[in-house]
Amino acid sequence: MQFDESSELKRLAETQASTEDIFDGVILHVKRDMVSLSNGSTAVREVIRHIGAVCVIPVTEDNRVIMERQFRYPLNRVILEIPAGKLDAPDEDRLSAIRRELREETGYSADEWTELGDFHPAPAYSDEYITMYMARGLHKGERDLDDDEFLDVYAIPLADLVKDVMEGRISDAKTQVCVLKAARILGI
Repeated sequence: MQFDESSELKRLAETQASTEDIFDGVILHVKRDMVSLSNGSTAVREVIRHIGAVCVIPVTEDNRVIMERQFRYPLNRVILEIPAGKLDAPDEDRLSAIRRELREETGYSADEWTELGDFHPAPAYSDEYITMYMARGLHKGERDLDDDEFLDVYAIPLADLVKDVMEGRISDAKTQVCVLKAARILGI
């Protein structure tokens, strides 16, 4: 698809008129902005500012994916996800960050890294974007979990994960996207 981004920006852009800090947390920073709309009206936008994150779909030689099950407090349940984590600093190299997260959470390292693109999980109210990777040529080592991190690691066939995504059994959006992208790339 091709779009005329210059024309769209002129017609659709919203311009910040004012901003107010609502909450300044460890991971999230919430702002309430007043914006001017293209028709001259104004509107309120509550925005979550996020430092950024990375995720990886680690695929073994026999097309199994190294997955994690962990408790997610906002959902009050354990869910299945690919390894991921937030950046330590806004300017942190994203590939270095995901290499660290994969090793810390699963114990694995990888010889091959393919960037799968950026993912905006909630663009209506957050500027967070997650850079997605696929890792191949995996080597198992020791995990180094953070003190507040508890998770179980599994190797699950990619074909089974595709089926689980399509049948609604995997609710995590970054995992859905990476599973489907990896399956397409690998011809599964």
